[in-house]
Amino acid sequence: MLVQQDIINFCNNYNYDIRLTGNGRWIDQKCAADVVNIIADCIYNYAIENPNGIFTTPDIWHYDYAVQNVEAIFKKPGVESVAAKNEYNKFFQQPMEMLAHAQVLTKIKKGNRNFYKVNNIDVLEYIAIRDRNALFFLKTYIEKVLRDSGIYTVFEDFFTLQTKEAYLHVKKTFSDFTIKYTKINGEVECNRIFIKVLNPLAYFNNSYGTEKGRLSEHKITYDMIMYNRNNFRDIYADKPKDVTRKEYAKAHPVEINEAYYAYQSAKAKRFLRFFNDQNRDGKTEHIELMHMHDKAIHMHHIFPEAMYPEISYFLENIIALTPTQHLGYAHPNGRTQEIDEQVQHLLLLSKADRIKENLLDPEVEKIYEFANLLFVLNVGFDNDDILDINDMDFISVVNAINVHYINKRRIENA
Repeated sequence: MLVQQDIINFCNNYNYDIRLTGNGRWIDQKCAADVVNIIADCIYNYAIENPNGIFTTPDIWHYDYAVQNVEAIFKKPGVESVAAKNEYNKFFQQPMEMLAHAQVLTKIKKGNRNFYKVNNIDVLEYIAIRDRNALFFLKTYIEKVLRDSGIYTVFEDFFTLQTKEAYLHVKKTFSDFTIKYTKINGEVECNRIFIKVLNPLAYFNNSYGTEKGRLSEHKITYDMIMYNRNNFRDIYADKPKDVTRKEYAKAHPVEINEAYYAYQSAKAKRFLRFFNDQNRDGKTEHIELMHMHDKAIHMHHIFPEAMYPEISYFLENIIALTPTQHLGYAHPNGRTQEIDEQVQHLLLLSKADRIKENLLDPEVEKIYEFANLLFVLNVGFDNDDILDINDMDFISVVNAINVHYINKRRIENA
């Protein structure tokens, strides 16, 4: 599996100068990270079944894997719907055009039809594995295009100054550049593309970006650059501390897209399996001497997926276990609908250790976020005080985990 440096190296192999290509569709409105991720996933699965095959946009959107996932995940009309043809054409074609300009795919023009084939299956797989991989690819690619095109310094100035004037300047520079060197000839269309250029970079720069055509009121967050913006952190932001999540959810019902969470959860488990095999030799993340020579081939949700869908796809909530640890300990007697809370306690402590190791090891790709660990515990324990823990304070995390289970046992034994 590739790492971030491989993606940087890949992009550095190509000259993406728009002044040379004249391609105004090097990125487009539908190129949000989660959309690019699932389109790459569909193409990757299609390519595995059809090695060296040439395909069109309709080939991918009518592909069984796409039919099964896209409609449910993105709440769109059925992919076979005639009425939805134009929408799906953009939904699939725009990311495919972007991937072709980036040289992940190769585009072949035959008459007025576009055909594609995979140029780099490893990079495609990296993008397809998870949203955050797709986002890192987009950030790297966008930055390289802007550098090659000679306009990145204006974006750097904006990220440094963060003023309304700097925002208007970078926006106009991008629009003028696009109109001068591509077939796009209107500011409105330039501005629609601008948001897909600026905001991924703003997220990685921890800065303000663009929202509704203006300088954003807040710094750009992860959910703001996703197509699916059902963010539970925002949903519960106004919840009083003395109200439980269940009580708040009952009073403020939210439609949960179960298909989306199931899809992302399955991919998160697959990614953790890849990562653990590659970086930890497939060893269990819950270290026990008797199981150190057994392969950790089961990816287990510490807080059950059915009860906590909103954290089901967080790597911080998934732990690599051996089959015995999973079906013998975590789920008593293999009953997957039940959990052993004493084991859950120990697994959380082990996962916190693995997260700490990952975040502090300069030689390993960072796959976790401390803030996500706090959010997972916040949801799993229904305890808002956990969100007040300082960044990278693992001592307080361990203490919070221990206190939760001590208090729970005390109540049960009262």
